[in-house]
Amino acid sequence: MILENGLVRTFDRRIPTQRALAIAGARIAGGVGVHELALPSPEVVDLGGRVVLPGLVDAHVHFPRWALSRREIALEDCGSLAEALARIAAAPRPASGPIRGLGWRSEEWTPVENPTAARLDEVTGARPAAMFSKDFHSLWLNTAALALARGALEVAGGVVERDERGEPTGVLREEAAWSFREAHLQVSAADYLDAMRAGLRLAAARGVTAVHDKDGALGALGLWQELEAEGALSLRVWQSLPHDRLERLSGLGIRAGFGSRLVRIGYLKVFMDGALGSGTAAMFDGSGVRITSGEELAEIVRASARAGFPVAVHAIGEWANREALDAFEETRPLWAPLGLRQRIEHAQLVSPEDLPRFGSLGVACSVQFSHAPSDRDLAERLWAGKTDGAYAYRSLRAGGALLANGSDAPIEELDPLAGVRAGVRRSDDGRPAWHPEQTLSVEEAFEASTLAPAWLEGQERARGRLAPGYAADLVVFDRDPFDDLDAAVVATMLAGRWVHNPPPWD
Repeated sequence: MILENGLVRTFDRRIPTQRALAIAGARIAGGVGVHELALPSPEVVDLGGRVVLPGLVDAHVHFPRWALSRREIALEDCGSLAEALARIAAAPRPASGPIRGLGWRSEEWTPVENPTAARLDEVTGARPAAMFSKDFHSLWLNTAALALARGALEVAGGVVERDERGEPTGVLREEAAWSFREAHLQVSAADYLDAMRAGLRLAAARGVTAVHDKDGALGALGLWQELEAEGALSLRVWQSLPHDRLERLSGLGIRAGFGSRLVRIGYLKVFMDGALGSGTAAMFDGSGVRITSGEELAEIVRASARAGFPVAVHAIGEWANREALDAFEETRPLWAPLGLRQRIEHAQLVSPEDLPRFGSLGVACSVQFSHAPSDRDLAERLWAGKTDGAYAYRSLRAGGALLANGSDAPIEELDPLAGVRAGVRRSDDGRPAWHPEQTLSVEEAFEASTLAPAWLEGQERARGRLAPGYAADLVVFDRDPFDDLDAAVVATMLAGRWVHNPPPWD
């Protein structure tokens, strides 16, 4: 196949742009003119002045949960508890199982009110109901849902909010929320697969050709493998697994990179702390929830390195980021010679003296550009006086850190182009950029959604560029997004096969 009569942004610094692109099978053959190609009777696609970029990657997404969430009650734009309750009351009820929703942020309600089981009972009655917060670190339950646990709500690393009588209010945080979900809010594999098929179609329409999926704890690996077996998979998957699976994986001789052409096990996930919105990010002043200590993380990193796995560390608050960096520094003599590509997820609030340590240690920042405009008001309120080190993408990059961009969907929407816009503009509502000194260039933001995720997978010589020998994973835009960030996706290709809107185009 030859794509011609357009602009190809290769992301290869030797030849950054081309007017045509040749594809042989699943790979790029070259970017030369039609008459110079030694291809047998190639199909010629007229780009009609459109622009081609490498396929976009979401480097941090909970894909099965995001796909399922699109069928649940959406609460993220509710400005008050009353509005949230009205939304829940008006929503259609599922045929079976609990009433589900997500997206609330009580800290942003006017007036600020704590959600309770009693208030949720008013609109849900005797049927169990469960509403996850926007950051997925808090769970709001009604009385019927609380009863499912038969009083067994407390778990290590979790928070059960209680009233003055010691009774649960209906809000669970961190491990308490996740443990409840695993025990009482399970979704069938058939429901997940049905939602994921629809999610894959939407992801392809947004130019996504690969994801770094975080839903390993709920069995996502098996779901992806089933979708691949049925020929429904339209993107590549680099799957994380919880670090407590290490012994089982090691016993089977499985290392990072194990898998098929499209679905591979990538890395192990560890949580240091909670989240901004739930008030559980671990801070120097002792506030927040400390899930893993630096000493514990260091031991996890050592064991993972010996088994051939890099580690992805969830760290939101300043304490969590420092402890994670300290652990990586302590263990670096073991993992660095092995070429393991370690990463910290989020890095939302980093002490100024810790910002250059990412680059010096070779620890990547897996961040979410969309979080900056989304969280700005909450961050200014909860982290007042410290936001110079919050979502500090320019400072991290200047210190030599590799930035990989994801969405953290369903917390934000799975849409890499929206993430690029957020990295460049640091605003999504017409207000001036929040901390404009931390903005990125368009090229830098796109590299975080193409080249950087490929590097984290060890695929920097196979993906992320449109150069000879690289995978033919690409997206066609109606105009140049380097000039207009509101450019729209026209078509998407994975491994030489159109997975969204094949040509010809009007």
